[in-house]
Amino acid sequence: MKKKTLALLLACCMTLGLLSACGGNNNPPAGDGPTQPSASDGQPQSPGAEPEKVSLTVWSPSEDQNPDLGAWLVTMCDQFNELHPEWDITFEYGVCTESEAKSLVPQDVDKAADVFVFSSTGLENLCQANAITEWGGSYMQAVQENYPKSLVDTLYYEGGLFGVPITTNTYFMYYDKSVYSEEDVKSLDTMLEKGKVAYPLNDGYYLAAFYLAANEGAFFGPDGADREAGVTLNDESAVAVTNTLVDLVANPNFIVASPSDAIAMMREGNCSAYVCGTWQAAQTEEALGENYGVAMLPTVKINGTDTQIRPFTSSKAMGVKSSTQYPEVSLNLALYLAGYDSQKYHYETRGYVPCENALVDEVQNDVICRVDSATVSEIAVPRGSFTEMSFFWTPAESMGNELRDGTVTHDNAAEKTEAFHAASNTSGVN
Repeated sequence: MKKKTLALLLACCMTLGLLSACGGNNNPPAGDGPTQPSASDGQPQSPGAEPEKVSLTVWSPSEDQNPDLGAWLVTMCDQFNELHPEWDITFEYGVCTESEAKSLVPQDVDKAADVFVFSSTGLENLCQANAITEWGGSYMQAVQENYPKSLVDTLYYEGGLFGVPITTNTYFMYYDKSVYSEEDVKSLDTMLEKGKVAYPLNDGYYLAAFYLAANEGAFFGPDGADREAGVTLNDESAVAVTNTLVDLVANPNFIVASPSDAIAMMREGNCSAYVCGTWQAAQTEEALGENYGVAMLPTVKINGTDTQIRPFTSSKAMGVKSSTQYPEVSLNLALYLAGYDSQKYHYETRGYVPCENALVDEVQNDVICRVDSATVSEIAVPRGSFTEMSFFWTPAESMGNELRDGTVTHDNAAEKTEAFHAASNTSGVN
């Protein structure tokens, strides 16, 4: 991939000392949290000097700009402006969801936002369009030091780092504490002896967790960054997983159901546990009341051995467009929007699970934050951004449906797994 023009510019600027380091002398942010890196450190404004006029466009989902939801983006950009008297920043705001950024930013990079929220799963699209800035030097160091490695790994592409995470995107298990103990929920096999467990097996996002259990590198290597490795479902470990799934779906206490259907069943008393992410936490707590339980994914027996089920993790992140006129300001704003104070306010106003290391330590009393952060740091596998990942979803849905319907059996497990592997590594276009 060609080096980004702005990445070279930043490298030159840092070499010349025009962009100072983030690590050593930090300006404190508003509030009591850890300090935020600032490229202006060590370069105090001369007495009587006029602040540099800066115009920045920032994009985020509409909810982050809604006054009824705390106006997170506007609030934090205003705070950033106050913290930097050396700049007089005029902000313009636009609406763009994390998933839309991969297509909207490349459409016209020059007219796109200087700073924007994006999903790590769309990173390749942004990089191939030369639309996003590569982070280097002390900016990269600040990201590496202050966020979980599994999340930072989702923001690498061809050896370069292209953003800073603002929250996680993974999944875990909700359960009824009147049915299961904290010890019970460590093992799926134990859980199925005591109650009904719903799992969206015909959704590749969730089905993948079983194949990752047996082979952490099943999807483009252990860190999701090895394109040549592809999707590896043609070995003995994958066949063993398929055989395990055949046994699971034969168990009447294992229900193949989407998270939305599962919570409906839970309300009716027909399901005691199900798998989902943070987006159904409030509804589940309402349904279970004092019996509301949350835990990491359990183990499952594969070839007779208790094996940890491993979900994907990706990140929502702040990025900087490659053609911004104000690289120093934009990079520092991106860091601030992903920093301690900003993530704390995002958590308080919209329930975003923090991923800044110091703040993660402070929200451990919140069971969702505790389980989510433990999942990300202990068992989750980074989901790569390669566009070839799109080949997997349709075959995975078909495989899940065939498992559910009993079409996949022990007799044809090897054959079905090999076909699943082949389909997951081709676009299906002749």
